[in-house]
Amino acid sequence: MLNQLLSKENLNRAYLQVYRNKGIGGVDGVQVNELKSIHQVHGEEYANQIRNGNYVVSPILGVEIPKGRGKSRLLGIPTVIDRVFQQALHQVLQPIFENEFEDHSYGFRPNRNAQQAILQSQSYINLGYKYVVDIDLKNFFDEVEHNLLLELLYKKVKCDRTLKLLRDFLKTPIKLKGKLHKRTQGVPQGSPLSPLLSNIILNELDVVLEKRGHKWVRYADDFSIYVKSNRSAKRVMRSITRFLETKLKLPINKEKSGIRNPHNFEILGHGFVPTYKKNERGIYQLVVTKTSWQKFKQELKRLTRKTIPMSFDERISRLNMLTRGWLNYFKESSIYTKLKKLDEWLRNRLRYCIWHHWKKPERKRKNFIRLGVHQEQAYAWSRTRMGGWAVAQSPILGTTITINRLKQRGYISLIDYYKKRHH
Repeated sequence: MLNQLLSKENLNRAYLQVYRNKGIGGVDGVQVNELKSIHQVHGEEYANQIRNGNYVVSPILGVEIPKGRGKSRLLGIPTVIDRVFQQALHQVLQPIFENEFEDHSYGFRPNRNAQQAILQSQSYINLGYKYVVDIDLKNFFDEVEHNLLLELLYKKVKCDRTLKLLRDFLKTPIKLKGKLHKRTQGVPQGSPLSPLLSNIILNELDVVLEKRGHKWVRYADDFSIYVKSNRSAKRVMRSITRFLETKLKLPINKEKSGIRNPHNFEILGHGFVPTYKKNERGIYQLVVTKTSWQKFKQELKRLTRKTIPMSFDERISRLNMLTRGWLNYFKESSIYTKLKKLDEWLRNRLRYCIWHHWKKPERKRKNFIRLGVHQEQAYAWSRTRMGGWAVAQSPILGTTITINRLKQRGYISLIDYYKKRHH
């Protein structure tokens, strides 16, 4: 396995993947854009150190990022050099463990994605499995027991040098606020190996769920089980909680866990609402959760803040990138009506940016005339005392800075993109 891990082809693939992923530097401050020269000059030297068993893994950089409600998520950022070898390890280990993984695990696996997990969940609910056992793992990525994970790795990985490197990556200390801390548990998010390692540990859960014949869906540490009665749901909740806490040593967040019905269950930013047709039972369709809408709108608002120093073309480019990603993710949801309203609001935000950019009254007057407004009206509107947001929503900007004119500048309306995705 070591030869496969350190082959030129595997290391080059790993280097290109790390380079494409970008991201910040680790504890040594070396950035991704410096990686090419380091890889060329020292790559062979580092590979020989791994072969001889004396490669020294650097500590990981701990970065806490806010995740709402005053809480934070801990990221562990390896150095860019360590990221290359972690990625190389991932490329060698993934095919070995992939054969062991169950069909209804969708996270961080080849040819699998969140949409498949969401549609599988919808399918179970519409088949009548309307009691959902929703278990939230408390700080999963920080709680994984190293010894348990290493036992699972030892079963499949028989190469001593590869195992040593894996163990070193797993147990390397983390630097938090300038101080080094030993680690005996956790696979902090931020490294190329953590998604695979999390799947290896949670595959133990998947095997149990499959053996017991449950209907279930898992995406990384987000999983749910679908049954037909409240009694069954309570029994499953008790037994799976016991398995997680005793066998996998993973604590449960009891506040966020519970037995849900479709109308109060959410999965990966999606919710469910029933649609009724005459003489037919209700079918649940996908909708976007309130939180997901709010986050999207906040991001749109940030990119259309009039005071942000960026050109209109750059603003449009960033907006289009954001909306493409968001609409691709939520493409299976019923969002047309809300999207139309949001689209109108977004266009007014863009008009407000343009109005603010015009600044001086004389420039406003000239631009109005250029856009076809009569001279007297152009003069009156250029001197208006109305606030900028009120002007942006007024007919004067709606009929001059039209949808077509915005499109000519590169703007892709949310509705147009949504329709395109559904044809």
